[in-house]
Amino acid sequence: MTETAPNPRLGRYTETSVAGETVRAFVPPPLPPEPPIDVLGLLDRLSLAERALGRLDGISMLLPRQDLFLYMYVRKEAVLSSQIEGTQSTLSDLLRFEIEAQAGAPFDDIREVSNYVDAMMHGLDRLKDLPLSLRLVREMHERLLQSGRGGTKSPGEFRRSQNWIGGSRPGNALFVPPPVTELGPCLGALESFFHDEASPLSALIKAGLIHVQFETIHPFLDGNGRIGRLLVTLYLCDRGVLRTPLLYLSLFLKTHRTEYYRLLQAVRERGDWEAWLDFFLTGVAETANQAFDAATRIVDLFKADRDLITADSARTGSGLRLHDCFQQMPFLTSGQLVERTGLTAPTVNAALADLERLGLVAEITGRQRGRVYSYRRYLDILSEGTEPLPAAR
Repeated sequence: MTETAPNPRLGRYTETSVAGETVRAFVPPPLPPEPPIDVLGLLDRLSLAERALGRLDGISMLLPRQDLFLYMYVRKEAVLSSQIEGTQSTLSDLLRFEIEAQAGAPFDDIREVSNYVDAMMHGLDRLKDLPLSLRLVREMHERLLQSGRGGTKSPGEFRRSQNWIGGSRPGNALFVPPPVTELGPCLGALESFFHDEASPLSALIKAGLIHVQFETIHPFLDGNGRIGRLLVTLYLCDRGVLRTPLLYLSLFLKTHRTEYYRLLQAVRERGDWEAWLDFFLTGVAETANQAFDAATRIVDLFKADRDLITADSARTGSGLRLHDCFQQMPFLTSGQLVERTGLTAPTVNAALADLERLGLVAEITGRQRGRVYSYRRYLDILSEGTEPLPAAR
């Protein structure tokens, strides 16, 4: 009888004690997978994803306010990624929180999203002088959990105790990541793969491999999912695939979260990397196309609204200056507009009334003092897909 050789793509299990129970923890093999990825079966998906990324990268260079689009898109991703982890905040909640106009949602939820923005921007900025590394991952994690509910979960430090995924206790968990004694070798191998030049795999496929490997290692007590999703964009920027960090997968993963979790387990249990990569590349293409479409519609909206102000406003100059401010932040108070434009309060209030008449902005509080104005059509485009997930029962 011939014995079948073990599949080298499968990891190994080791027993570890946690919470009074002995469980089998999974230790993944290092990347890249062996036998090698069947790239031939993924070529069509890879081509579509690369073409969509190239188109997105192209329009990002043509945006009149690239920094503005990035500012808003990063916040949309922060909301979506945090919703996957259970927060109920919306993009409107975050933006209103940031201008301190109105909290609008549980404070801890908004703080978590705001921390994610800070972690993301820190990581992107640090790539200018620090390569993608475990050090950078820890720095982002420290900012992610710097306050709020994650403050007690060792911000910026790899875990020193066993964790588990799913289930009410280790014994009935869906998955138990590597024990603490295996974390160092697992993370060291992953960091080496960040900078692997020997593998012929494309950067996009490597990004998909890195995401799963990080999720499987689960090196932090909290925040693994958010950092793991952010790693995809950071890696593609580090490799020069993206010049502008506009690719964020959380909307796709939020929409297809059941399939997402199933495919992560299929890699761990059967070494089925190809099924995961097919899903991942589909998500990259869809996400890049959605971002391209949003950028195009926002550019068109800004132009149409500026044309409307020029043609129909009785206060063209001040109206255009206010419109410029609303492009930067779709929620603003009259006081903030006075501060940002240098115009007098009566001039700002008259221009706001004119923009309301034209249907470009709307007052949303109904108050006489501390009124907040919203650039609704702009916010509608930005907010697509950011409705909170149903609360767990």
